[in-house]
Amino acid sequence: MFKSGFITIIGRPNVGKSTLLNYIMGEKLSIVSNKPQTTRNNIQTILTDKEYQLVFVDTPGIHKPRHMLGEYMVKLATDSFKDVDLIIFVANPDVEMGRGDEYILEQLKDINIPVFLVLNKIDESTGERVAETLKNYSAKFDFKEIIPISAANGKNVDKLIELMKENMPEGPQYYPEDMLTDVQERFVVGEIVREKALRLLSEEVPHGIAVDIGSMKQNDKGVYKIEANLYCEKDSHKGIIIGKEGSMLKKITKYAAQDIEKLLQDRVKLKIWVKVKKEWRDNPFLLNEFGYKKNKNNN
Repeated sequence: MFKSGFITIIGRPNVGKSTLLNYIMGEKLSIVSNKPQTTRNNIQTILTDKEYQLVFVDTPGIHKPRHMLGEYMVKLATDSFKDVDLIIFVANPDVEMGRGDEYILEQLKDINIPVFLVLNKIDESTGERVAETLKNYSAKFDFKEIIPISAANGKNVDKLIELMKENMPEGPQYYPEDMLTDVQERFVVGEIVREKALRLLSEEVPHGIAVDIGSMKQNDKGVYKIEANLYCEKDSHKGIIIGKEGSMLKKITKYAAQDIEKLLQDRVKLKIWVKVKKEWRDNPFLLNEFGYKKNKNNN
C-alpha cells in the first residue's frame, strides 16, 4: 500500500518552519535566516520512499501585512490550507500565546483537515515552559498530534515524520522518486543569494531586497557563470549592501557562491549587481517581475 499526500507547514514568522523542512529533506532547499518573513513563496519539496511520498509546502509566515508584498505572502500562506491532507502548525515555547498564533488558529477552526502542533526550539527552553505552552495551545485548539521538537538538531523529527506518514491517505506517486523540489535551480540560486544578504546586512535593509538571476550559464569547462541583480529600495541601502570598498558585497558573493557550488556540484563564478528600485514592495509590476505572481485564485 503506497501512501502519498500534501502537507503545508504554517506558523508565525521566524518559528523555524524552513529549518524543519530543510532537516527533513537533508537539503538546503528553503531559505533560512534569523530574520522573520524570509520565505516569500510557497516552495514544494518532495520526500519519497518505497512506501510513501510526502509533498511539503513551505509557506511565508503569517503576519499583519504592511505593503503589497506582505499581502501577497499572507495570501499564499492561507491559500495553502486548501487541498492539502495535513497541516503542520509550528510554534515556539512561550507561556503566553501571541495574537499572531491566535489569528492562525482562528483561520483553521472551520477546516476539516488534521492539524499537528509542532513545538519547535524546545532545546532553547525549559521543560516547565514547554509543558505550559503545550497546555495553553491544547486549550485553544483540538490538535490531532502534539510533538515537541528541535529542528536545529533533529530531536523528535523522525517521530514527526512517522506520524505524518500514518496520516497520509493511499495515493499515487505524484513526482519522480529522485525529484526533491518543484522549483527551478534559478529560483534556489536566487534564494541563496538573498539568504546571505539577509544574514549579513543590518536590520534596516533586509526586507527591502529582492534577487533576480539575470544569467546562469555553464561553460565547456563545467563552470557556472551566474549574474544576479540584487535590488533594494533606497540609495542609502545600496551603499550599505556594497559596503566600504565593496567589502559587504564581496562577503555576500563569497558565501553565496559556496552554497551554490554545493547545490550545483560544480564550480561557480558569481557576479552580483546592486540596483535601486524605489518602493518595489508596493509596485504590482515589479512584484510580478521579481516572481511574486498572483495565481488565478488570487483576486
